[in-house]
Amino acid sequence: MKLPFSIRVALRYLAPGRTKPFSATALIGTAGASLGLGTLGILLRTFLRDDPAAAAFSPQALVSVLLVALGVWLLLALILLLIQRFGLSVNTVVSTAGVAVGVWALIVVIAVMTGFQEDMRRKILGVTSHAVILPFAPGLPEAGRTAEKARTVPGVTGVTPFVLSQVMLSAGDRVAGVVARGIDPSTEVQVTEIGRKMAQGRLENLLPGSKPPARPGIILGKELAARLGVFIGDPVTMISPMGTPGPLGMQIPRMKIFDVVGIFDVGMFEYDSTLAFLHIREAQSFFKMEDRVTGLELRVADIDRADETAKAVQDALGPNVYARDWMQMNRNLFSALKLEKIVMFIILTLIIVVAAFNIIATATMLVAEKQREIAILAAMGATRGMIRSIFLGIGAVIGAVGTAIGVVTGSLSCYILAKYQIITLPADIYYISHFPVLLRAGDVVLIAAAAMAISFAATIHPSWRASRLDPVEALRYE
Repeated sequence: MKLPFSIRVALRYLAPGRTKPFSATALIGTAGASLGLGTLGILLRTFLRDDPAAAAFSPQALVSVLLVALGVWLLLALILLLIQRFGLSVNTVVSTAGVAVGVWALIVVIAVMTGFQEDMRRKILGVTSHAVILPFAPGLPEAGRTAEKARTVPGVTGVTPFVLSQVMLSAGDRVAGVVARGIDPSTEVQVTEIGRKMAQGRLENLLPGSKPPARPGIILGKELAARLGVFIGDPVTMISPMGTPGPLGMQIPRMKIFDVVGIFDVGMFEYDSTLAFLHIREAQSFFKMEDRVTGLELRVADIDRADETAKAVQDALGPNVYARDWMQMNRNLFSALKLEKIVMFIILTLIIVVAAFNIIATATMLVAEKQREIAILAAMGATRGMIRSIFLGIGAVIGAVGTAIGVVTGSLSCYILAKYQIITLPADIYYISHFPVLLRAGDVVLIAAAAMAISFAATIHPSWRASRLDPVEALRYE
């Protein structure tokens, strides 16, 4: 396929001719820079570990520094070789590298932030439902009939009743405020994934008669159990401040002893430290709710359209209830994550903007250096639009090559981070052992389009100046 005339001229201008072979000084300089970058990368990795000082000076860290430095040095040497072989100008290489680095950084950072967001959503939906149905008045009567009616709504794949209230749990001299949730283990697995999050015990242990002790069972979060200092089989006392009036008119707290029959680990401190599960019948009895429940939990087929399905269930059940989907219940959290993602995109785009200044400088210098050639083209009949397209092609070529290199390196970096988990984190602090990486095609297309647009826009003014050049003035002294 033959390239357009303007692109061929632009490529010729980007390669001004033969250059001098790079010397040993250049190789030594690139080796030093590579060693510094490798050391910085390893120190950054060890800083995230439990004992950075010990890990930074370990033999493994030193070997990693040398390997990273060798890889960076080979890359820089390859760039110098390409400059020598194809006669590329230094300004062109710097501009292209700036675009590539900006695209690479954007892809990696956006993929990591998207991975964090998806990991957070997965953990939240692992312990909570996609939507809930709540009555306007306290207590939802006839939960069974209401649940059956909700199941008939298209898009609903699971329904289960629940009871929710705040209580205190005590074990020995330790006390913790928690949220007690009464569930039906037989239908809870149809709505949430709490059964898969059990670190010890099983969700079915809440069923009456599933264990030898006569006391009812309770399942605690991992952090909550550690705070109370209890294990499987230990008793805990549940205390509700909403008790019954005493002889003197004072409220007597309601108390009941439960045996720990399970410990779950969701991976989020908020849930693992403040949530406790018990059987829904025990919750109704303890909170004096008779046959009423707090509401219904729903699981829908499409979580991205949970609001529409929840609204349909609300319309089907009548005006006495209202619906809330998982996005409404966690709006603040996901809005903050989305805002952080947008801000990081804007900040890292500045790297490409800085590279655009190099493109402007490159195109401006070409206009100044190639006035004679531009005048000859104009004298031979080249229109202003044709001359303008030549210099616009410079920005297009630099943007296309830099974007392609950035997309390839960024996608490869995301693949390596996701598959080999090079950067590890202490799981007891961050609740994740590595960076969660999720690369979406839409994000890559958006980043590539932004880089191409910035690179193209950078040559608008130089190309306009080139098209306005007077050939008579340019050739007067030739």
